[in-house]
Order: sequence, then C-alpha cells, then structure tokens
Amino acid sequence: MATTYLDWALTDFSGYIAADELYDGPFCVLSIVDNHTFKRILYQVLDHDPKHPDITAFFHRFQAALQQRGLALQGVTTDASSLYPEPLRTVFGDVPHQICEFHILKELTKAILRAVAKVRKKLAERKPLLKRGRPVTPAAKRAARQRERLQQKVAELFEHRYLFVQHDSTPAEHRTLRALMDEVYRLFDRRCRTDTALAKLAKLRRRVRRFKQVGKILNKLQSPNLDKALVFLDDKQLPSTSNAVERGNRRHRKMQKAVYRVRTQEHIHDRIALDMLRDSQKKGRTSTVKVLHKARSEGKTQ
Repeated sequence: MATTYLDWALTDFSGYIAADELYDGPFCVLSIVDNHTFKRILYQVLDHDPKHPDITAFFHRFQAALQQRGLALQGVTTDASSLYPEPLRTVFGDVPHQICEFHILKELTKAILRAVAKVRKKLAERKPLLKRGRPVTPAAKRAARQRERLQQKVAELFEHRYLFVQHDSTPAEHRTLRALMDEVYRLFDRRCRTDTALAKLAKLRRRVRRFKQVGKILNKLQSPNLDKALVFLDDKQLPSTSNAVERGNRRHRKMQKAVYRVRTQEHIHDRIALDMLRDSQKKGRTSTVKVLHKARSEGKTQ
C-alpha cells in the first residue's frame, strides 16, 4: 500500500484532496481522497477519537508521499470539524482550505427550519382560550374565529415548511425566511469571486440582526466556517464539497451492515486495504470481462 498502490493512486494526482474521519464504534478511520479522481490515497484506523497530533501525523505521512514523487498540494476540502485547520496550517502552511458547502447548507437549513418552528410556536401561544361547548356570545364567537385563523396559519407553516429551504420556489412563496435562504444560496454562485461573496455575506449578517425573534437561531450565519466555505470561488479547480471522501465513508457503512465480523481494528484496516486494492485493479478486471464476453459471444455464433 505504501509503494505500488500509492504510485498508482498518485499517477494522475489532481492536487486537490478531501479529508474526513469516520467513526465506527470505538474506532476512527481517517481518509484522504483525491477530490477529482475519487481515488483513496491514504487511510489510518485509530482505536481512539482523533486529536490534533493524530491529524498532524496523518498529514505528515501524506506530505512525505507527495514529496517523494515531486507533487504538491493545491487545495483541501473538509467538513466543518475543528480537527483540521490547525494541522493543515502546521503541515501545509497557507494552502487553500475549503469547508464543505453541503455541510454548511445543511446546518443553515436546520437553523431556518428551527426558526419556522419558533414562529409556529409563537402563533400557537397567541390563540385565545375558549370555554367548553359551542360559542354563544359575540365575544366568544370572535375568539373562536381568531383561534381558527391562527390555527390555519400554524398548519400552513407546517405544511409548507419545505418552501423556506427549497432551492426553487414561486414569488408568492418568498417570505422573510425564504428570502434569507435565497441570499445564502446566492453566496455560492460560481460566477462570483470570494471577495464579492464575503461582501454579500456581511450585508446579510447585518440584515439578520433586525429579526430579533429568530436572530439567536440564525447565529450560524455568523460562523467563520461560512466564510471558509466560500474559498472555492477563487479557484475553479477546488471542489466545493467533500463528496469524494464521503462516498467512501458511505460504502464502508453499507459494508458494515452486511459483514458483521469487520469489527476489530485489524479487520477494518484489512477491509479498507482490500477495497483500495480492488480499485487499483478495476481497469484490468474490466478489460478481462470484456475479453471473456467477446469470446463467449464469438463461441455462440460459431
């Protein structure tokens, strides 16, 4: 894995990687994947939760493999974990570090939906209390109508809550929170530069301060991770997401549901190594299958 496989994996190295950690019971799998070719380059199975020294040592291994082959790192994409910024600066200096756009949008979407839930709760608290039985007096009838209107608004907020985070919606569906989410989506427009997007973000943050009822819930807009999620706008080759490494993590979790004996550190290590070996031999296996299919078809025609 440290020689022949790395030679294959780094043959067409793009210069851009995705790094992530996967927790599997008491173990943690660190992975580095080429963010263009989707080849897993390096991995390590830990028997404890990773700390900065573990990540730093892991990146040093990767740096040594690159230096041995005369290659250089151009950019890194990770999730919003605090594990990576300091080790990346220690090992690679000021290499561009992109926070995964998907993870940021996911957190902001949750924040918007929590804000919608808070509005629903406020509306529900405004509903007047009614006495038991049918309303008879004019005041009771007015209270019943008011309660029914508020209940209708609460129901509509719940039924159409997806519209506040949906990417495409009609002008009639653009309300305050929906408009805020539109502004967030526009930050990630590839036609912008990072400085332009940061200026838009600063304006959006000032706008959010006016909504005191939901301002605390939307504090994620103030997170510095959102600024780092816009780094990719200045480099067209830098992927905005860490999907390359997430694919391998999803495949590992799917495998764990079927192969129950892969539960020790050694077995997890060997299983990932086997998957990487299969990936490196995929081209040869494909050629072999084509030759066999061709020979079989020719045999049937004779």
